[in-house]
Order: sequence, then structure tokens, then C-alpha cells
Amino acid sequence: MTEFMDLEAQDGVRMPWNVIPGTKQEASNCVVPVSAIYTPIKAFPVNNNSMPILPYAPLRCRTCRSILNPFSIVDFAAKIWICPFCFQRNHFPPHYASITDDNLPAELFPQYTTIEYEPPGPGEKSSVPPVFMFVVDTCIIEEEMSFLKSALSQAIDLLPDNSLVGLITFGTLVQVHELGGFGQIIPKTYVFKGSKDVSKDQLLEQLNFFIKKPKPSTGVIAGVRDGLSSDTIARFLVPAFDCEFTLNSVLEELQKDPWPVPPDQRSTRCTGTALSIAASLLGACVPGSGARILAFVGGPSTEGPAAIVSKNLSEPIRSHKDLDKDSAPHYHKAVKFYDALSKQLVHQGHVLDLFACALDQVGVAELKVAVEKTGGLVVLSDSFGHAVFKDSVRRVFHSGDYDLGLSSNGIFEINCSKDIKVQGIIGPCASLEKDLIAGFDQEAAAVVMARLVSFKMEIEAEFDPIRWLDKALIHMCSRFGDYQKDSPSSFSLSPRFSIFPQFMFHLRRSQFVQVFNNSPDETAYFRMILNRENVTNSVVMIQPSLISYSFHSGPEPALLDVAAIAADRILLLDSYFTVVIFHGATIAQWRKAGYHNQPEHQAFAQLLQAPHDDAGVIMKERFPVPRLVICDQHGSQARFLLAKLNPSATYNSDAQIPGGDIIFTDDVSFEVFLDHLQRLAVQ
Repeated sequence: MTEFMDLEAQDGVRMPWNVIPGTKQEASNCVVPVSAIYTPIKAFPVNNNSMPILPYAPLRCRTCRSILNPFSIVDFAAKIWICPFCFQRNHFPPHYASITDDNLPAELFPQYTTIEYEPPGPGEKSSVPPVFMFVVDTCIIEEEMSFLKSALSQAIDLLPDNSLVGLITFGTLVQVHELGGFGQIIPKTYVFKGSKDVSKDQLLEQLNFFIKKPKPSTGVIAGVRDGLSSDTIARFLVPAFDCEFTLNSVLEELQKDPWPVPPDQRSTRCTGTALSIAASLLGACVPGSGARILAFVGGPSTEGPAAIVSKNLSEPIRSHKDLDKDSAPHYHKAVKFYDALSKQLVHQGHVLDLFACALDQVGVAELKVAVEKTGGLVVLSDSFGHAVFKDSVRRVFHSGDYDLGLSSNGIFEINCSKDIKVQGIIGPCASLEKDLIAGFDQEAAAVVMARLVSFKMEIEAEFDPIRWLDKALIHMCSRFGDYQKDSPSSFSLSPRFSIFPQFMFHLRRSQFVQVFNNSPDETAYFRMILNRENVTNSVVMIQPSLISYSFHSGPEPALLDVAAIAADRILLLDSYFTVVIFHGATIAQWRKAGYHNQPEHQAFAQLLQAPHDDAGVIMKERFPVPRLVICDQHGSQARFLLAKLNPSATYNSDAQIPGGDIIFTDDVSFEVFLDHLQRLAVQ
């Protein structure tokens, strides 16, 4: 596994199969698709072989547009290079005239398989400041409103001074705030009806924008401002250092939506209309700028073209069962609306970030398409006062070691060779005879299967994910296992493959497949994070890590099994979305007795503190910030740990471990799962 991590550290790429199958049939027999997981804009370690930054434009093949790379064949005498993808002969430009076998440009160094270019732009380099449009829900209770205003005030303090800021609030109506009022004592606000979608032309007319002949927009990179002057734009997008007082004043005076809500109805919330207005406003003012819409939503949309549920409380919000039976009346219309919005945002070069904080669903399942297609962030929490939300908002604007490194308007190109594997050769040589299984990356394969099964669950009707995963695993074990036919006891797997069934066992039990206890919003949130995270973090989502702390030894990895629970042990579970600190029964009793506060029990105090320190490191490095759960054995919160453990000891078990625990479930244990797998694989 180490060599695969080294490749990822060098190029940001992990592949399930690092030896490519030679035929279509062989690729089909591999079950796990031949695929690659790529981390764009990956931070590479700083060392002697770190990625160089070249101050000139890349040299492209004139036929397939591939870039000069270490695998190109170079004729130094004729100053010609041959593209390894299409075998086109290309001449080097004049500024490469001095290259020789001993004087190579950086692109041809064998270790520089990933390179960054910073070509000088024509004339002066245009510096577009970062743009943030805050879209704030006001249909929330006063306590939540105070939490949200506090978080927004902290976020505004962290904004770069040159960044442009805008504000839109929404509830029954949508309010566009004019923060740059040019000396106005009271900031002006433009109000729009929430039940009606507002076109871009209608918006510009209502906001009193004076347009001189709008030009047709020219895409993401070269946008136009529709003929708007900088003074007109500055009414709604103001530099942070210039509007800090005005913006904080508006936030302080922000109140809960004043429209009355009958006791048998939901609040009138027009989320879709507000986001549409924000997108149109940014499209008119700063197209192609990489602006971000930060939507803070505290409940389901009930008004306008993107409503996900009616106002009447007698109508429940759609569940997974409703989506499976196609009995969610608002779902498809809302998804269609957000799909159109995503295309508009992508065309403009803008990003939608979603912060959904409510005990109820807010519509993440419908918003998923707009957030994912624009490369936005998503945070799901129970409350605007929860640490998950507050810490995550701070991380978005934080600069330093844990900077998120937000980027936008990237263009991703993939060039492939026509013949991706040599089938054979005749002459004085010998085949390397690389074994396919030797190039198998179990972690990358597990992540690919998780993403694939999540995708199939969304798009295929009556899809049975458990059956599909089981069939795929049985097929793979039959293909790559060593066994005698009809003899389960003879079955064995290569070390390259041995952990993969364990990953599949935990994937079957994960939140990506078992949606029964989750809402569609939560499921959409989990899958969006899975699709954007790297392999290491994705594996933690599938199979959480478990660390054990005790007096007998230092922190050490523990099996993800109920047998890991002991009365005199502390466990730290990292399931990516939740970090659990679990105290054994004896440890919990000592802590409640206050032994850790006594000088003679410093060792116990250090033992208690160690998992908290490690949990703090995990939470500091991760975005969205995970939920921290501190619980004791036999306590109600212990379910967060027990749900992730292999149920090797249940209420049906004959013998129980003293001081241990059992899980009240009918799920099969990994041992039973493996026995069945071996029996089916050898048939």
C-alpha cells in the first residue's frame, strides 16, 4: 500500500488497478472499473523533488494538444519531440534551442510527472478580488438568528480587505441590500416577491441598473459586465474594509421574518428565488470572477419554483421511500430548477456553498446538483449554534496552515493514448509479466465502489445495492482468489486483496448504502462529501479508524470490533463525520469520582486528556468540521460507536467477554460474512 501512497503524494492520483488489463474481457472480469481518483490542486510536500512552477506556457502537441512530458521521445539534434499519445512529431520553439541531453527543461525530468505553469499574461496581470455574496435565511427562531448573526460577524472580520461583499436576505420575500449607498444614512433594500422567479433582465430593471447595450456573455473565462459601470456595481458589491460597519449594522438589526405563521403551517421560505437572484446579480456584476454564493439555510423551501414541500404541516417532507416510489410531488421540479441554476452558475464561473442548519430537512437532496456542479462546499448541522457549523464557517475564511485553498474556474482536460498497454513483442527481449493483482489498490477500489454504488442508488430504479455489492465481491473473489473448487477451507486471498472484503463489509453497513435511518438531505450530504474527498478520507468514511488508550500501553490501533470495548479502556473512533471518545465503564466511574483532579492520579488525567488532544488534531485539519461525541459505556450516546463496530458479540452470543459489551442487532458479523463469501466464491 505504501507505493500507492507515494504515487498519490507525487501526482495526486490513486488507481484501483495500477496495471491496466490488456483486453476488454479482462477488464470486465476485474469487476472494479479501471479508473483513477484524482485530487486537483493537491498540496505537494516541499522537498528537493517538489513540483516546480514554470514561468512560461506549456508546450502542446499540434495534433492532440497534449503537453510535453517526461514520456515524450526527444531528438536533441533535430530539436524535435514525439508526442507519446498520438506519435506526432513536433518542433521545439526557439526558446528551447539550448536543450541537450545534459540540459533538459523541467518538463522532461523523469521525477516531474506533475508540473505547474504560470505563464505571463498579455500586458498587466488582472487581479480580480475575491467576491462573497451572503444569502441569509430569516425564517428561523430568535435563538438561531442570534447564533447565525454571531457567526456571520466573525466571518466578516476574517474576510480579506480587498474582497467584495454583498448581502441578500430571504424569508417570505427576498431583500437585496444596497451596502454601498454613497453616504446614505439608512441602507436601501430592494424587495422581490418570493413566489415568482425573477429573470436577469427583470432584476436589472428593478435594481435601477442602467444598461448601455448588453453584449452576449462569452462564457466562464471572458465574461462581460453587461455594460454596467463600476459605480453601479459598487452599490451591491462593496470592499470588505469599506462596508464592515454598514454590514455589521445590517446584521445587528436583522430580525426574524415578520410574516405570521399559522400553527398548522410551515414558514414561507423562498430559498430558490433568493439563490436565483444572487446568481443573476453576480452574473451581471462580476462574471468569470470565481465569486462564491454562501447560502445559510435554516429550513425547507416552501415557496417559489424550488419548493420541496407545501406550507401545510400535514404534508411530510419527502423520504427515501417517497423518492423510490416517485411520490414526492415537488422533488423533480425543484431538481430541474437547481439544475438550470447550476448551468447558469457554471457559465458565469461562480460557486454555490451551502450551510444547512436545522433539525428538519432543508432540501440538500435537491440542491445537491447545484453545489456539486459548481464545486461548492456543503455543511450540514442541527443548529447554527452547533460547533460543526461555527468551526466550519471559520475554516472557510481562515488563512494559514489549515487554509482550505479554495480555487475556481479550473478547466480539466484528459488526454489518453490509443494503445494503453503493449500486448506482446517479438525480438531479443522478455516480458515483464506483471501480475494484474500486484497493481491492485484496495483502498482506491473501495472508494470507487462506494462512489459507484451511491451513483447507481440515485439514478437506477429498484436498484438493490446490497445484492449488487455482494455479487461484485463474489465475482472478484472467484476471479482472484486461490482455492480448490467446492472447498471453502482451501480459499485464500493475496495480501494485495485481503482487506478488500473487509472494506465491502463495512460499506454494506455504511450511511452510503443503509439509508433507512437518514433523511434524503443527510444522504445527499454524505454522498457529496464522499465524491469530493481524497482516498484516505473516503476510506475513513467507509471503515472508521479506532484508537485504543489504556494504562497498559500507549495509543494503538484497535480492531473495529465490539471486542475492542473494555471497562478500563478509552476508544477514539473517527468516522469522518463524527469523532467519538468512548470511556469504558471503569474509566467513566473514575472520571465521575474526580480522580483525574487529584495530584496522585496524574497518569489517569493524562490518559483522559490524550484522546481529546488527538480528536482536536483531527477536527482542526478536517472540513466540514466533524461532530464530537463524548460518551460512556452503556450510555445512550454509546450508539455512535456501537453502530460502527463489527457485531461479533450480540445478544444471541453464547459467551461474553467480562467488562466488554454486546450489540443488540441481528446483523451478521464479519466472520459469518466471510464464511458465506468463501462458500459462494468457490462454487
